[in-house]
Amino acid sequence: MTETRTTCPYCGVGCGVIARVDQGEVSVRGDENHPANVGRLCVKGAALGETTGLAGRLLHPQVDGERCDWEQALATTGERLRSIIDEFGPQAVAFYASGQLLTEDYYAANKLMKGFIGAANIDTNSRLCMSSAVTGYKRAFGADVVPCSYLDVEQSDLVVLVGSNAAWAHPVLYQRLAQAKRERPQMKIVVIDPRRTATCDIADLHLALAPGSDGGLFVGLLHAIMQRGGEAGAFDEGEQAAAVAADWPPERVAQFCELPLMEVNTFFDWFISAPRAITLYTMGINQSASGSDKCNAIINVHLASGKIHRPGCGPFSLTGQPNAMGGREVGGLATQLAAHMNFEPEDLARVARFWGTERLAQTPGLMAVELFEAIGRGEVKAVWIMGTNPAVSLPDSLAVCQALATCPLVIVSEVAADTDTSRFAHIRFPAQAWGEKNGTVTNSERRISRQRAFLPSPGEARPDWWIVAQIARELGYGEAFAWQHAHEVFSEHAALSGYENNGRRAFDISRLANLTREQWDEMTPVQWPVGKPLDLTRGWRDSGRLRMLPVLPERTRARPDARYPFILNSGRIRDQWHTMTRTGTVARLMQHIAEPRVEIAPSDAALHGVQSGDLLRISSPRGLMVARAFVSEAQRPRSLFVPMHWNAVFARQGKVNTLVAPVCCPQSGQPESKQTAVRISVWQPAWQGELFSRDNVTLPPSVHWLRKAASVTHYTLAGDKPALPWLMAFCEAQGWQLQQAQAGTAWHLLAWHNGELMLAFWSDRHLPETDSARVEAAFARSPATAFERHALLSGQAADEQRAPGRTVCSCYGVGENTIQEAIRNGCHSVAALGRTLRCGTNCGSCIPELNALLARALLPEAAD
Repeated sequence: MTETRTTCPYCGVGCGVIARVDQGEVSVRGDENHPANVGRLCVKGAALGETTGLAGRLLHPQVDGERCDWEQALATTGERLRSIIDEFGPQAVAFYASGQLLTEDYYAANKLMKGFIGAANIDTNSRLCMSSAVTGYKRAFGADVVPCSYLDVEQSDLVVLVGSNAAWAHPVLYQRLAQAKRERPQMKIVVIDPRRTATCDIADLHLALAPGSDGGLFVGLLHAIMQRGGEAGAFDEGEQAAAVAADWPPERVAQFCELPLMEVNTFFDWFISAPRAITLYTMGINQSASGSDKCNAIINVHLASGKIHRPGCGPFSLTGQPNAMGGREVGGLATQLAAHMNFEPEDLARVARFWGTERLAQTPGLMAVELFEAIGRGEVKAVWIMGTNPAVSLPDSLAVCQALATCPLVIVSEVAADTDTSRFAHIRFPAQAWGEKNGTVTNSERRISRQRAFLPSPGEARPDWWIVAQIARELGYGEAFAWQHAHEVFSEHAALSGYENNGRRAFDISRLANLTREQWDEMTPVQWPVGKPLDLTRGWRDSGRLRMLPVLPERTRARPDARYPFILNSGRIRDQWHTMTRTGTVARLMQHIAEPRVEIAPSDAALHGVQSGDLLRISSPRGLMVARAFVSEAQRPRSLFVPMHWNAVFARQGKVNTLVAPVCCPQSGQPESKQTAVRISVWQPAWQGELFSRDNVTLPPSVHWLRKAASVTHYTLAGDKPALPWLMAFCEAQGWQLQQAQAGTAWHLLAWHNGELMLAFWSDRHLPETDSARVEAAFARSPATAFERHALLSGQAADEQRAPGRTVCSCYGVGENTIQEAIRNGCHSVAALGRTLRCGTNCGSCIPELNALLARALLPEAAD
């Protein structure tokens, strides 16, 4: 048995993980000594051991759909890239990277693209998540510097969460905040979000403002701060910012944001009177056509109020991915050079000297959305996509797929054998996965941690930095990429951060450049700048003064009208991550929310004849998706919410980004993924069903399907054409013995072979309820008696035990029916439920839902 300290590969909290390998089985627990999580893990992190299997892995290089060895794959890639560069120039090539890469991978890719191919067309999925925050920080501080830490969150008197459902998107940080609130009840928490999310469970005030109106709220707050003695003159453009804000009194803010005036004034009073205040913001702010200005509106109020750069204070952008920050450090964005340097003559000359290149790109490259538009126009003829799935995650995903389908050369470095994006690849490189990788990541609070390998590299999987270095060699640049180990890449990256720095650049980890490999292997988490205090004015080389940006609030670009009357918001759910290539393989992570769903307000549901459980078609001028309705009091009227995770591997029509227009913030290039004008219609299929099969089933094109992770193949199906003919034909072709029953619109089918259950299907006009766990158990141990078989056919359990219901606690598999039964039996608090059922006692992510169940079942004061 071995134990390895490493770092979680999910959100930007950057939790420390201790991975244990015992006789080939991987288990994980939180690292009590890691300052980010101090032992806590969310449900996704706790399930990491279940993601390390090799099912569905890409294990060997492929060229044009055929397996080959590395020598052929590298030679072919180099030859094709060189041919395109020679004929069309370096601007015809692009890389698209990911916050899932390690810093060493990112550094290698950026160096090759910008430094030696000679174009800056390397961008990253972090453009979709944090680039507005980067722009905001750079405009205010002169550098991409997050000036806060997690301790600041716990030490603050007022914590403002805006555009952030931290309870689901950053669960461990949320649990740290909840613990701080319990220990200091006088701490106030404000949640600013159009939806009432799980994060509101600990809020003292929820501002359910109009979608996209956040800028008006913070510009109005700046006006209130200035009226009560705020300071703007000490900052560049501060007086101009205050003058613009003077036109935004509370009454105008309330009207713009569609909030009660009393709530606006309460928020303003709390912020101004709080000795310490911190604002946590993420996608709800950044993913906007005016996202950069919203970020600066937040920074402005902290500057003017003096609530910055001291304990418990500051504007804190929560990073969405495990290494989005590391990617920003090495220049993974098309608009940056390496080591937080810019496309300025002095920086360009410095980086060229350090890398020893005469081919350094001199101007910024194509940002994510425009990069794929350029592919679609035929201007970019080769794209290398590393560890991300843009066919799902980018807006206007149908156009992205069309662009990839016509691109002459698509290269994909991937872990999974099948993704929406890799289906377009001409060349596939098998990359190492979490547990096999060796390198560093940087979290939201600028803390660098090690990801360590504790599993052997399977098949022919290789580190991403190694793949990049081999392609550099094929292109003739091998001398500059002659690394033999990830430690050497890190050392070069660290050295560049201090090269000709002299205290002028905030990002400086040069003290780590001379670590031996053994020291690097043992490196403990460390914040940058290393060995010196953070100075926010270091980025401003001339005045040394911070800057306030004049911000004129804008409404969302998505404008509902008679044809498209709803505003659609997309976002994360609790138990899934990005496009599900990792979490989608874990059965228990698919139980909480098992399919695409659309949350709709009760008033809108009544108006459009929608009931919870109905299938809805959601459409925009760009596309269509299908999701199951969930009527929710938490949803604003005329607003919808749909998860972002589903894709063509898990659903036939589940991609929300087929609906989203490629409208971007002009400063940051970040798309407005949070607001899209859509319409809905109820789809009433002729039948809906649950299909379980021991092997894969070929589904006809007319059937709508959703694939769910399970120990057997599990689909939820729906269709307008009868299911009986094709399913019977499929079973008969296998030579299976059939057992079926029909009553009214319900039709049930079991298929057997040599006493083993091969297939089970239940259908009805509406989706029938099935107990997945019992069905899977029937496949593992086929029912032996006629009574058991008939009970299974009828959809009833032979022991008549009540099904646990929809999973609420994924850590321990506790269902809603079980929790409701425990409440009826006297468990009248979260603590009591935890003692009886264990729910809420591990990661804590389910506590908001436990509180909601208690509140519905009991008097409000009985829930805690």
